[in-house]
Amino acid sequence: MSYVPRLKAEYKERVVNTLTEEFSYTNIMQVPKLEKIVISKGVGAAIADKKLIDYALEELTKITGQKAISTMSKKDVAAFKLRKGMPIGAKVTLRGDKMYEFLDRLVTASLPRVRDFNGIKANGFDGRGNYNLGITEQIIYPEINIDQVKKINGMDITFVTSANTDKEAKSLLGELGLPFQKN
Repeated sequence: MSYVPRLKAEYKERVVNTLTEEFSYTNIMQVPKLEKIVISKGVGAAIADKKLIDYALEELTKITGQKAISTMSKKDVAAFKLRKGMPIGAKVTLRGDKMYEFLDRLVTASLPRVRDFNGIKANGFDGRGNYNLGITEQIIYPEINIDQVKKINGMDITFVTSANTDKEAKSLLGELGLPFQKN
């Protein structure tokens, strides 16, 4: 018997049936699923201080449990003293069990730690069934020690689903536990 993340088991047992009833799918393969979660963090100040990229990589690795990679600039921008190939951000792509574990920790432990939290806005959908969420402070994650934080900065989380419409994707993510604001 192998380990199955709680949200993955819940998706197979409950969410598939709920979405099949809601959208009247004829085949179980039509039910949308979460394909990957991409966590990215831009570090614009890394042009002046190269150690900021290392801190960002270390923080993303702690938060996700998977090694982060640095993202490089694609072109030169003279106004910002930026050269092509300089590291300016960090990102992690989660799939499979780690993806479900991260989503579970985000919903149950991290989002409730946001100051004045009333739910997440439902206007982050891109029209193709993907959702973008911006986090303003990395200290909401329990894995981050506040005393060791050099600078408070945010990150972007992208939920990539196999849904065709935003309505299907919102229903899927809502069933998986993302607390959308009530209108």
